[in-house]
Amino acid sequence: MAGFDMPQWFAFLMVFIGGGLGSISRYGLALLIWPIQGKFPWATFAANALACVLLGYWMGLHTGGSLNEQRRLLLTTGFCGGFSTFSTFTAESFRLWQDGRQTEAFMYVAGSLTVCMVCLFLGLKMATLNP
Repeated sequence: MAGFDMPQWFAFLMVFIGGGLGSISRYGLALLIWPIQGKFPWATFAANALACVLLGYWMGLHTGGSLNEQRRLLLTTGFCGGFSTFSTFTAESFRLWQDGRQTEAFMYVAGSLTVCMVCLFLGLKMATLNP
């Protein structure tokens, strides 16, 4: 929640701006990866992994006191929320399954969860090494 020193409207504004920036960044990443995408949803995979690294890093900075509440809302709730793509990830997993590509669907789900957990951990570690 927003801290006592920040008006609620400002907290919403930070999330709104960060979400917009995250969304257009995700779209840009998709355009960048599209030529090499093939049938596997690499753009979503990359967006989720990168969002987890950033989220872990910014969480670590916030926990260590190097990131104030306004910037935390802008970067973690806003940017990472707009940049990561769990709903798209779920739809793509379902589509792989429906297309009879169960092994790929399983690998996509398991790989995404594993890579994103490792990325979050790496981001946290990066924040403690270089605040």
